[in-house]
Amino acid sequence: MSYSYMPGFGNDFETETLPGSLPQGRNSPQRPAYGLYAEQLSGSPFTAPRGTNERSWLYRIRPSVKHTGRFKRTDFSDWKTAPNLPDHELALGQYRWGPVAMPSTPTDFISGVRTMTTAGDVLGQAGMAAHVYTANTDMVDDHFFNADGELLVVPQVGGVRFVTEMGVMEIRPGEICVLPRGLVFKVELIDGPVRGYICENYGAKFTLPDRGPIGANCLANPRDFKTPAAWFEEKETPCRLIVKWCGKFHVTELGHSPLDVVAWHGNYAPYKYDLATYSPVGAILFDHPDPSIFTVLTAPSGEEGTANIDFVIFPPRWLVAENTFRPPWYHRNIMSEFMGLIHGQYDAKEEGFVPGGISLHNLMLAHGPDASGFQKASTAELKPVKLENTMAFMFETRFPQMVTRYAAELETLQKDYIDCWAGLKKRFNGTPEGDWS
Repeated sequence: MSYSYMPGFGNDFETETLPGSLPQGRNSPQRPAYGLYAEQLSGSPFTAPRGTNERSWLYRIRPSVKHTGRFKRTDFSDWKTAPNLPDHELALGQYRWGPVAMPSTPTDFISGVRTMTTAGDVLGQAGMAAHVYTANTDMVDDHFFNADGELLVVPQVGGVRFVTEMGVMEIRPGEICVLPRGLVFKVELIDGPVRGYICENYGAKFTLPDRGPIGANCLANPRDFKTPAAWFEEKETPCRLIVKWCGKFHVTELGHSPLDVVAWHGNYAPYKYDLATYSPVGAILFDHPDPSIFTVLTAPSGEEGTANIDFVIFPPRWLVAENTFRPPWYHRNIMSEFMGLIHGQYDAKEEGFVPGGISLHNLMLAHGPDASGFQKASTAELKPVKLENTMAFMFETRFPQMVTRYAAELETLQKDYIDCWAGLKKRFNGTPEGDWS
């Protein structure tokens, strides 16, 4: 089955599944068509400036108050929320992990979430968590919404279908999607077991970064973002709704599906994006630019230019800079970097960082190309080279990322990661040429 999408980032959309189900000229008529209920879903305070004010009007079979009953506490023990101070013995360091194994028992998307790092404080609506997910079965009658933040999902293996109350999105490796705070959804698998990454954003929602001197084009262009058209199901069978609220999980029993929005309009909605449409900008004469030049989405903090989260990618691109060390340089950084590899090879690492893998370089911990990558880049003929078959990404935050017990004890933790720099030898010999033998 194919699903319809509407293009644009942050647009004010309108969509209906039945003719005339969307009111015109008003938001809350006395008697909406088809016997629907009108309700507003707000993603910002009512008095937020117009440019950041977010809300959508939903016209649904039952109002949301009928989609919750008495809640009971439940637990997803490997999904952690900040603040989550270390409860393990793993010392400070640069870390890297191999891919998380696929589940051997029936596991749906929500039960397959495992938290790798947390940062900030969910109660102050600042910071994030970085998760991995694996799943091998659909969510059939279970539904979920996250009151703690929006979810940015990055598939690495297998396609996933997000069936939300505002429409259906299908995404596959090489695409991403964002599910707003409070949006009800369930997840189905398109073509077998899946694995990927999630950034849970506690703070201000993701938006497009300002381009500054770049101007009106390139990077992620608004027209390439896709928001799903309205879709609903009228299912009168037992269902459950699971809610994440202030780091705890609660569940309520329903006698029907909560995915019953027949029409909606507004600018608070889920969306997807194909990373292949990102138009990278880079150095065309000399030097390697800051990685911020590859920012797809940013979640701002209260301090200008300092992001709560940046979502950065390293896509296929041409390298043409003259007399330049072309991979990312060695550096220490006020930001903390959680990196994943979707496919291919990352140009700063020759070995060990494989698709499905993860690296973590926390604030002020030095990192950069491994020894073999440095040697290769330092001696390469500087002709135009195209990096192909590669897609890495980074969740970067101004907060330190605290490693969870799950991550600290994960069997794929590469305890010898620090040795990737062991081969960087002293080349200083008192002469201008140095020792490049």
